[in-house]
Amino acid sequence: MQTWQIKALELEASALKYVDEFVHEHALWFLMGIIYLLTVLLVWVLSGGLRRKLLRGKPMPHVAPVIVVHLPIGRPTQPPELFNPFPPLGEPPDGDDYYPD
Repeated sequence: MQTWQIKALELEASALKYVDEFVHEHALWFLMGIIYLLTVLLVWVLSGGLRRKLLRGKPMPHVAPVIVVHLPIGRPTQPPELFNPFPPLGEPPDGDDYYPD
């Protein structure tokens, strides 16, 4: 190996050791900072930060986000009877199963 490669590896090892100690001692603050930065990055990307401004000289068409909520028309139906897989003791389960006494 060349001397500059060895020096680069030593610098990398010392930097990784420093980061490891920092994460070990300040894990909560490190994770909070990472989550904050990733949230900012996500907002930037979703707001069009990576979108090209011009497409072959023409402006990009603006597409507005839309949320659609389907509302049923008419009276609501009764919810189905809930199935209890563990009936109380003393009550036989429903069905045609044969349970000898």
